[in-house]
This record gives sequence, C-alpha cells and structure tokens, in this order.
Amino acid sequence: MNQKSLKDLKHLTSEIVNNPKLINKLDEIRIRYAEITEKLENPETYKDHKLLEKLNKERSKLEKPVKYFLDFQKLVEQIKETEHLISTEEDKTLKIIAEDDLEEFSKKRVELESILLELMIEKDPNDSKDAFLEIRAGTGGDEAAIFTGDLYKMYSKFSEKNSWKVELINSTESDHGGYKEIIIKIIGNEVYGTLKFESGTHRVQRVPETETQGRVHTSASTVAVLPLIDEIDQIDINASDLRIDTYRASGAGGQHVNKTDSAVRITHIPTGTVSECQDGRSQHKNKAQAMSILHSKLLMHEKEQQRKETAEERKTLVGSGDRSERIRTYNFPQGRITDHRINVTLHKLEEFLTGDAFEELNQNLRMKDQEIKLANLKQ
Repeated sequence: MNQKSLKDLKHLTSEIVNNPKLINKLDEIRIRYAEITEKLENPETYKDHKLLEKLNKERSKLEKPVKYFLDFQKLVEQIKETEHLISTEEDKTLKIIAEDDLEEFSKKRVELESILLELMIEKDPNDSKDAFLEIRAGTGGDEAAIFTGDLYKMYSKFSEKNSWKVELINSTESDHGGYKEIIIKIIGNEVYGTLKFESGTHRVQRVPETETQGRVHTSASTVAVLPLIDEIDQIDINASDLRIDTYRASGAGGQHVNKTDSAVRITHIPTGTVSECQDGRSQHKNKAQAMSILHSKLLMHEKEQQRKETAEERKTLVGSGDRSERIRTYNFPQGRITDHRINVTLHKLEEFLTGDAFEELNQNLRMKDQEIKLANLKQ
C-alpha cells in the first residue's frame, strides 16, 4: 500500500468509534444482555413463566447487536495494534504486510458499523400489522371526490399486486362520482410498514371534465393510515366515555342495509375521536369494526401526545397522520407525481395510479426514512 492509499484510508472515519453516544448505547445493550443471561441461568427464573418468556424474547432481540459489537471491539483493537506496528516497524516487508492488513481491517470495520447502525435503528412494532386507510375529499368539491375515488382505486390495485386483501368498511359516495369519504381495511404482509408514508394531503392538478375553458384546477384529498391493533387491551377505554349511535346506512349495500339501523357511529367523548362503519349488514359486525378503528385512532393519538410531551425534535417522514400536511402533488397535464417530503418527481403518473410505479416511490421514501433515523441515532 502506498502513502496515498494510507492517507485515503484515514478518511474512512469511524461513525461509531468517534461517537461516544453510540458507543454508550451499544455498551448499555451489552450490559443488559449480560444481565438477562445471568437471570436466565438462575433456576428461580423458570418458576415464573411470564418472566421467562419476556427475558427470552428480550435476549433474542439483543443477541445480534451484542455479537456484532463484540466483533467490532476486537477489530478496533486489531486496527490500533496494526497502526502502531506500521509506525514503529523498520522491516519494509513486515510493514507492507501490516499495511495490507490495515486496509482489510478498515474495510471490515466499515461493514460492521453499517450492520450495527442498522440493528440499532428502532423498528416500529406496528410495521407488520394490517391497516385501516381513510381517504376524504378535501378542497375542490366534486373534483376532490372524484380524486378520492382515484386514490382508492390506486391503493386497491397496489394491494392486489402485493396479494393483500382489501375490505370496504365505510363509504359515502358523491353525487357526481367518487367518494366524499371511504374507509378500507387492508390485510397482508407489512401493510402498515409500507403504507404509513401515505398519511397527509394529496393534491391533484388537472382539467375537470366540466371545465369548458381548459383551465387546470387544483383539488385535494386527505389520507390517514392507521395500524390495526391486535390486542384491544392496549388501549384502556372507559365505556362511559363512549357515545354509540346507530343509523340507517346510505349508498351501496342493498335494500336490506338501507331498511335497518345497521350503521354504527362511535364517539370517544374526551378526545372527540369518531369512527363509523356502515358497510356490513349486521349492526354487531359494524360495531366491532368501528371499535377496532377507534382503538387504532386512539393509539395513534396517544403516541402523538407522548411525542409532543417529550418535546422530541427528531425529524421523521412518518408524522402524526396530520391531514393538513401536504405530502404529494399529482399533476395530470405534465404527467408527473411529486413527493414534497423527499423532493422526488416521477414522470409516471398513469403507471403510479395503476399501482405499477407506486413501489418505486415507496422505496425512495423507505430509504429516506432510514437515512433520517440514522442521522437521529448519531445526534
């Protein structure tokens, strides 16, 4: 290795070695792993099955980070020893061998750091869950309702490509096509983890069919993505805090639906959170669906309150689900779609609406989200 190579190698600065905060985090993980291992070696632990299950689960989660951290520490020591050897060794042959070793060690260190940083990024436990998707027409009247229908078709087609199942929960059709509001449940692998970036305001720019002057109009629809909560007891809801109303369903569903008070609306009085379902013919099933949506909404509300109370200033692509946040523009005259959070524009609007180009933008969002989380981790 020549002097230039050695100089370049020094620019491979260590993200972890030079960051005491990351070293402390990894050391805390190592210490916790040792504590759990010690507890699992204690026969008394096996008398408490719940504790045993909890400790085994936590130990399994920490196993990989600890293994790679120990390997990393050994490698750092090897690098220090090799650097010392290079600076003190007089034998040219041994020095060349040591320089080659240093290059290999440094490359390996970069690889281990990349693995460790990825393992340290906290995973959202909701990513693997199914999701509720609420789409509402915003500004723009009939055109906004039509666009809401377009978004519903887009998510349905993307779901189909991923072999996800789509269930209609609630819908209010517009007089001139489309929907004033539509709520669907999507069931499949990693649904919430994939679609959570869709929450916010989606803006459309196009010439409506009723426009005689050919002018481009701007309309908007809002999207909220909520994880489907598996364990209802995660959220403690007092029955006295709920107001449950039943009413006759409107829109599609057949004569039977319209003749009975099968639709259910549930209001959580303390927060003003409302959920409703009218798609099923059974009031009992509609109530169960509405309660499920309510639990998801309240969980997200609770998480947002916690985030505000801790004054967390870390950036994230997945916000609170605030519908007022403009995230994307669909420009029909130019055939483009622009995501404003990551400043990415695709000139594939038609392919996007049919679900074909949706994955491309979604991958960009996922990558950016990982970058942001890594940056937060290093702060």
